[in-house]
Amino acid sequence: MGGSTAIRARRVITPGGERPATVLIRDGLIVSLADYAAAPPGAVTVADGDVLLPGLVDSHVHVNEPGRTDWEGFATATAAAAAGGVTTIVDMPLNSIPPTVTVAALKEKQAAAAGQLTVDVAFWGGAVPGNVADLRPLHDAGVAGFKCFLLPSGVDEFPPLDAAQLVAAMTAIARFGGLLIAHAEDPAVIGAAPPAQGRRYAGFLASRPPDAEARAIGTLLAAARQTGCRTHVVHVSAAAALPVIRAAQAEGLPVTAETCPHYLALRAEDVPDGGTQFKCCPPIRDEANQAGLWAGLLDGTIGCVVSDHSPCPPAAKRLVTGDGQRGDFGAAWGGIASVQLGLPVLWTEAARRGIGLDQIAGWMAAAPARLAGLGGRGAIAPGQRADFCVFAPDESFAVAEGMLRQRHPVTPYLGRRLRGVVRETWLAGRPIDPGQRAGQLVTPGPAAATRAEHSRSPDD
Repeated sequence: MGGSTAIRARRVITPGGERPATVLIRDGLIVSLADYAAAPPGAVTVADGDVLLPGLVDSHVHVNEPGRTDWEGFATATAAAAAGGVTTIVDMPLNSIPPTVTVAALKEKQAAAAGQLTVDVAFWGGAVPGNVADLRPLHDAGVAGFKCFLLPSGVDEFPPLDAAQLVAAMTAIARFGGLLIAHAEDPAVIGAAPPAQGRRYAGFLASRPPDAEARAIGTLLAAARQTGCRTHVVHVSAAAALPVIRAAQAEGLPVTAETCPHYLALRAEDVPDGGTQFKCCPPIRDEANQAGLWAGLLDGTIGCVVSDHSPCPPAAKRLVTGDGQRGDFGAAWGGIASVQLGLPVLWTEAARRGIGLDQIAGWMAAAPARLAGLGGRGAIAPGQRADFCVFAPDESFAVAEGMLRQRHPVTPYLGRRLRGVVRETWLAGRPIDPGQRAGQLVTPGPAAATRAEHSRSPDD
């Protein structure tokens, strides 16, 4: 990370808007922004038409290692992130074995990551029944906050919180100023809906109605009101839930929300029967609902767009194949793997709505960094990390299996033409070379401190 360098572009996305600039870098940090023409000898020049974005921060990634590394591991997940312009990911506490619900489990995950990281990695902890006493130690050990479920998570080792357990966890977290992030779907609403089964996508969609989200978010916000705990709602898919979030924010409750590229780009009308590669929980909904989500982004009710990268082996998706698989939405794993594709997916949809890259950078870099407490990341400004994405916004490509760096090339985007190509990703002032393992483990704080034992050392 040592030494000085510079990169200049005619289009640089800064907190103040887009401008031509030379970004001066020393020891992995941005020192200053100078005029484009003031580049020192040896500066890297970004091609005209390409854009220098801040490195993206994806605060919702399921790496699954250790324990389910055959689903996804640190090497493949971080390589996919780098290929998508993402320079920091925050790993979710479930789907790995053990889940990150104790300090000992966090240390296992940190050890598993050593030597494998292409980009930087931080961790969420988990709030599950019986681990209230573990929450403060996990916070002190450097997790960004605590994930919980209000209904079964899909894996037995990460059970949900009931109403009393939710209040107990939030009370404990509020005492040390921590953050709770929640998968909010109401189990009673889903229990009363027809069960998911078979090939029909309409049947799966009916099994997880919008009211399940709206009601669960109401429960969550009542607990936030009671405890004062900072609260974040993950992967909002139902526009019907936005009024209750908006009202809570207007009331002054410390509540934020995110959504995902697949909810903003894919529509229920386009999901084929048997197309289990589209299955995620909560589900992809219809076009009118999608318009509501975009409106929620633009009015600030939703602040972040993150991947919810949740991969699995092809067999777990029950894909329609020639070997007897049936595309059963009831049996298939729910999750979409897209950490590599989030930026072009979102830009494809945003560009046709007249939304600029400055807003994209806010939703995909600055806001997720702020949510996870990763100070010094997510913006091109003096004092920030020199993490960048060099992006060609006017080029396009068709998604093909061979380009995907995730462990398994299962995605609903295969064959889809997307707008915007990630040319290069820079980490701490240097472009990432193929196969490079320069990523570090990071912990929340004003400058998002890196751990000494970085990686060069010997749906949910």
